[in-house]
Amino acid sequence: MLCAEKKHGWISTPVKFLFRAKFSRKQKKALASMFQAVAYVSRGLFRSYAGLSVRMNSTGIDQKGVLANRVAVVTGATDGIGFAIARRLAQDGAHVVVSSRKQHNVDRAVAALQGEGLSVTGTVCHVGKAEDRERLVATILDVNVKSPALLLSQLLPHMENRGMGAVILVSSIAAYIPHVELGPYNVSKTALLGLTRTLSLELAPKGIRVNCLVPGIIKTNFSKVLHMNEVFWNNFKEKYHLQRLGQPEDCAGLVSFLCSPDASYINGENIVVAGFSPQL
Repeated sequence: MLCAEKKHGWISTPVKFLFRAKFSRKQKKALASMFQAVAYVSRGLFRSYAGLSVRMNSTGIDQKGVLANRVAVVTGATDGIGFAIARRLAQDGAHVVVSSRKQHNVDRAVAALQGEGLSVTGTVCHVGKAEDRERLVATILDVNVKSPALLLSQLLPHMENRGMGAVILVSSIAAYIPHVELGPYNVSKTALLGLTRTLSLELAPKGIRVNCLVPGIIKTNFSKVLHMNEVFWNNFKEKYHLQRLGQPEDCAGLVSFLCSPDASYINGENIVVAGFSPQL
């Protein structure tokens, strides 16, 4: 999730090195659509644009709220935590660009949010998809670590032009409490904790803050394999004294706060939303 508010600048050498990677033609095309959508949204041009797989329809509402005049880009925003975050950011006044891998999911999410009177557009963007993947480990690291880094590197100019911005990466409680069966996933989500700290230092001089949401077990389709496993869930609740299962909305409010001026002195933090502290 990225929220942006005149100056020009270059990404520092360490960050440029981080983003130095080859991507497929499909990835580049998807990213190009995303960046063009952001540019048009940030200029207030909520209309159809030939060549973009994006629905650029405006609700025409005068946006007011703590995030008014902000543009928020939310990836994986058509279901679960991502959808709840997109809704909350739009409710708080941001113009939201939702994205996902499949057009019909994007269309459904945009229709639902616009039906609530929110200022939302959508675009298809699967920046983690590459051809000829040979190993699951490489795929997971690409999706969870390299893809957010690539997306951020391309969106930075838009944020720099506004002179300020906020980036919220999404890790997982698995970074603190790894599951043996999810080795590559654990590693990828742990890497995001370090990426948050590093980028927060490098981007601070540009007025861009970087923080990380670390969800616990939240009621989503992705996590149902855990919370619907009665033995696992009962043991987990007892061990960490959980009182209930987390909801996507538990994460959405925090993300909105981190994007707002009220969080202007919060930078480089990995914030756990899990009903308990895994660091105690």
